[in-house]
Amino acid sequence: MNRNVIYVISLLAAAALPFFFYPVFLMKLLCFALFACAFNLLIGYTGLLSFGHAAFFGGAGYFAGYAIKTWGLPTELGLLIGTAAAAVIGLGMGLLAIRRQGIYFTMITLALAQMLFFVCLEVKATGGEDGMQGIPRGKLLGFIDLSSDLTLYYFVLFIAVVGFALIVRTIHSPFGQVLKAIKENEPRAISLGYDVDRYKLLAFVLSAALSGLAGATKTLVLGFETLTDVHWTMSGLVVLMTLVGGMGTLVGPIVGAVVVIALENKLGDVGAFLAKATNIEWFNAIGESVTMVIGLIFIICVLAFRRGIVGEFAAWWKRRAAS
Repeated sequence: MNRNVIYVISLLAAAALPFFFYPVFLMKLLCFALFACAFNLLIGYTGLLSFGHAAFFGGAGYFAGYAIKTWGLPTELGLLIGTAAAAVIGLGMGLLAIRRQGIYFTMITLALAQMLFFVCLEVKATGGEDGMQGIPRGKLLGFIDLSSDLTLYYFVLFIAVVGFALIVRTIHSPFGQVLKAIKENEPRAISLGYDVDRYKLLAFVLSAALSGLAGATKTLVLGFETLTDVHWTMSGLVVLMTLVGGMGTLVGPIVGAVVVIALENKLGDVGAFLAKATNIEWFNAIGESVTMVIGLIFIICVLAFRRGIVGEFAAWWKRRAAS
């Protein structure tokens, strides 16, 4: 089946989902799916493992929330401010980290992201440990009321589709081909005359901006922003989403985000259902052990299917087609 046809069918299915599922949960899925795709652009196609993407995701949420709530700016402008702030943070972080490789690059991004976490903890404008509460959804273009979950869902879906399309266009552009070359063989890319550091910095800033767009949108959906989004565990969560779904694939991070976020939100309901069906009270504890279950999934993913769900399926399909 043609790839464009698959995209159209997926878009139509996504448009119908809020009539069958809770729209706020679906919007949260879309935000994390965009976040994972933005992270995958960096690790899956450039070969850079950042452990500081929480800084862009949560930082943009704080900037967007402050602009909408305190400054009273329009919703779309607040989202743009959050995205721009994430890009600026990414530029500063990238300039410091991009000249290092491997674990050194990862540790620098982690350290810088934790610095932002402590800034958000201490600055009064962020609300400290209480976070930023009561962020209004506002009106889109001045007249489309976003207080309705259904209306906001289609706006969030539009943002996610635009972000995903930008990632797809980047990957299939000459710029994206250079990024793949850097990942496969950086010395050869240098010998061909490419300014590798500049390409990696551009990829880092683009990934940061798209992560910020996802974070700012999530803040708009939920109406609050907390320290959880800038903590290092959020960076670990997006790494898990990408690995579970399939690093270096277009739809893998989306699948990984759906799996992880669905487990976080629905595992307790599953445990309660099993406990009621089997009269075994132990199942009620499943909802309180989300972190342990996700960790177990990560271990299984690393040991059993390193390509991720989509990666393993694609490999199986190629073997089937070849035989």
